[in-house]
Amino acid sequence: NSKLRHVEKDVLIPQIMRERAKELCSDKVQAFTKCCQETGFLMVVKCRQENTALKDCLVGYYSDPSFYEECKTEYLKQREEYRATGIKKKRQKINSNV
Repeated sequence: NSKLRHVEKDVLIPQIMRERAKELCSDKVQAFTKCCQETGFLMVVKCRQENTALKDCLVGYYSDPSFYEECKTEYLKQREEYRATGIKKKRQKINSNV
């Protein structure tokens, strides 16, 4: 059964999208993080270029219907495995400050 509840569509799948987009944009995440660490209080002004590049990368994935479908498929697969085994699979996270 691939019918999705409201919480799955609006919370759980977008959560997978955010995690995967951060992984796929990891070079921009690292550049922004590095800039912020080096700049301190002036990061709002000095890291604008890195911040824009990061936002553009993330928004590009968030607004891509095929990326949503990919993440939905991944979610449904995880849900099916959980229902079959009762064991929740943890996603591997990449450490970042974003």
